[in-house]
Amino acid sequence: MRIKRWKKIPDDMKNNDVLQVWLSLRRKRFSLFCKRVFDVVVALFMLILLSPVFLVLAIAIKRDSKGPVFYRQARVTQYGKIFRIHKFRTMVVDADKIGSAVTVGGDSRITKVGRKIRRLRLDELPQLIDVFVGNMTFVGTRPEVPKYVAQYTDEMKATLLLPAGVTSLASIRYKDEDRLLDNAENADETYVHTVLPAKMEYNLQAIRKFGFWRDIGTMFKTVFAVFKR
Repeated sequence: MRIKRWKKIPDDMKNNDVLQVWLSLRRKRFSLFCKRVFDVVVALFMLILLSPVFLVLAIAIKRDSKGPVFYRQARVTQYGKIFRIHKFRTMVVDADKIGSAVTVGGDSRITKVGRKIRRLRLDELPQLIDVFVGNMTFVGTRPEVPKYVAQYTDEMKATLLLPAGVTSLASIRYKDEDRLLDNAENADETYVHTVLPAKMEYNLQAIRKFGFWRDIGTMFKTVFAVFKR
């Protein structure tokens, strides 16, 4: 995993807050190299190992509702690059066109099978593909949609120095964020002004203290959180 030279960083990310994190990450090149090797090896292994699970879930999704197996939404990753994330579809087709970009607890757009898949976070499994190709990493700031990234403060932009992640400390702390948005009059505004800043505090702390073994610890915490749930 490479960190670009400062002059190659996108202009809209160049500020003092980002610079301080960039300087810290440049001193951790070996840890970043280990992180990328780990991502490739583990993602490939898990894709092979879980291929039967992928097949079963794909059949269940197709039998439950009309539409594709995968949900491909534009998200933002390292240096502001936009990619189309892989997730198992858990909502009706065109759900993002008939509601908020965030999901609330009793969201009527969620399918019957989708609700069960989301409960165990199985909808996130296809992101192993994104990790393998390099658009994501196992541990890092969750990828947001472009309209939310447009609301980032200068400080928040530091999280774009590394690829978006499948999990993070913020994801664990806010694993039930859909319930937090249940009673909001406007879910989008509540997310941008309340939930996102709170999650970013954890994300910024993580990237400032980045370390390969710290990432491994976050992965174990994620597994415990999922099974506890």
